[in-house]
Amino acid sequence: MRLEKLILANFRNIQSADLRPGEELTVITGANGQGKTNLLEAVWLLTGAKSFRGAKDPQLIREGQQFAVMEGAIFRQDRGEDYIRITVGTKESPRPGRTAKLNGADAGRASNLAGLFTAVVFEPGDLELVKGSPERRRRFIDAALCQLYPGYLATLRRYSRLIAQKNSLLKFWERTPGAAEMCDAFDADLAVQGEEIRRRRAAFLDGLAPLAKKNYEEISSGSEALSLCYRCGFETGGLAGTLAASRMADRKAGYCTAGPHRDDLELELDGRPAKNFASQGQQRSAVLSIKLAEAALAAEVTGEHPVMLLDDVLSELDPARQEYLLTRVRQKQTIVTACDSSLFHKAAGVMLKMDGGRLSEG
Repeated sequence: MRLEKLILANFRNIQSADLRPGEELTVITGANGQGKTNLLEAVWLLTGAKSFRGAKDPQLIREGQQFAVMEGAIFRQDRGEDYIRITVGTKESPRPGRTAKLNGADAGRASNLAGLFTAVVFEPGDLELVKGSPERRRRFIDAALCQLYPGYLATLRRYSRLIAQKNSLLKFWERTPGAAEMCDAFDADLAVQGEEIRRRRAAFLDGLAPLAKKNYEEISSGSEALSLCYRCGFETGGLAGTLAASRMADRKAGYCTAGPHRDDLELELDGRPAKNFASQGQQRSAVLSIKLAEAALAAEVTGEHPVMLLDDVLSELDPARQEYLLTRVRQKQTIVTACDSSLFHKAAGVMLKMDGGRLSEG
């Protein structure tokens, strides 16, 4: 997998940019607030996913404009070159939202491109994977699965809509004629979609866990062992019964209390919960191990190593972890942002600079 070029127009603070990354390392330097992360965000959007920063579509469009445009040429061994065009339009524009074209043909919603171009992003917020909320860890798993298995996105969307509908029913239960029958119908569909989500997540973690464990052993020189465990509130095939058993609790709470939207990924160090006992250094090692494992697993599943996007994470790592990360991404296309270019004085690659939304040679 390789990004050959990226052309931007009216994306955030970038009026126009033409990025030609190297085959391996590309470093984008500049002070904070100049647009370095915006550039990585634009590359990520070629995957068809939403912003890894949680931004809404209107926030992606340069102030005063109706559209932002991202055009990328990508190369895959199994397909050759493809040309992706993503357009983000305001609500007032002729075509609002994120839409896509593939090789000049209309592809509909940008999410329809999921799985064509794959990338793994590592940004400072990922350090919350250890001590952050369960929702943060679920988002990590689901974002990875949406790239690896495009059909997963449709399942996740359907499940989320059903949960929203059921929660609305539970909130207005007493005022809704036939509420019990409606809830039965919701639960029947939720059981189908939820079982598929559980199956995909569990299989993903079965592949991810040993890779992350091995990475952590290398980083920590075997001083402790990292393990990943998927905590699910129901056994395989048991979601329908769990939903039925939780009906009264749901009515009392006013929302659905059981299902994969309540699951968690638990990280343990030597059998102890990392969220309670991990030091800052151990947290960084764990997250680094997981992100590199994510990339390796994606390469196993798709046959193409994803493009690595590292957003100002080297400053969060000590020299030993910096060296480990840079060693592991050699011979893989990697785009890195950093305020301090001296971190790469020994690295060979393309050096660029971002200043006020303008990209130039570093």
